[in-house]
Amino acid sequence: MAFDDTFRLSSHAVITDQDDRVLLLKASYGELGWGLPGGALDVGETIHEALARECKEELACDIEILYLSGVYYHSAYNSQAFIFRCGLKEGAKIKLSEEHTELKFCTLEGMSKVQKQRVEDCLTYSGVTVSAKF
Repeated sequence: MAFDDTFRLSSHAVITDQDDRVLLLKASYGELGWGLPGGALDVGETIHEALARECKEELACDIEILYLSGVYYHSAYNSQAFIFRCGLKEGAKIKLSEEHTELKFCTLEGMSKVQKQRVEDCLTYSGVTVSAKF
């Protein structure tokens, strides 16, 4: 990779409800798809700082970062996505930002193949961070 090449990094949270369903947000931009809370790193941020900031912006509440479960290369976007297991702080009330129009808690069966693998790897974390590419 050359010094001036463009490469993207993002951090995302796997947050579950009491029934072990995963929080997904529907974007109000781009392809209007459903995805995990989180987003791109800003210059000078760590992956943990970016995740905390993105979740605060998107959910209007703080998260607890438990562990990094996987790092995934996405060739379509020339990007690496860092997936973390997270929880909402006690008493948190989600309020979506303008970046998202809806939220839902979803089972693995309702997810795309890529999303399902990343979430399943996170929920079955054995103490070893997974690395994969799509």
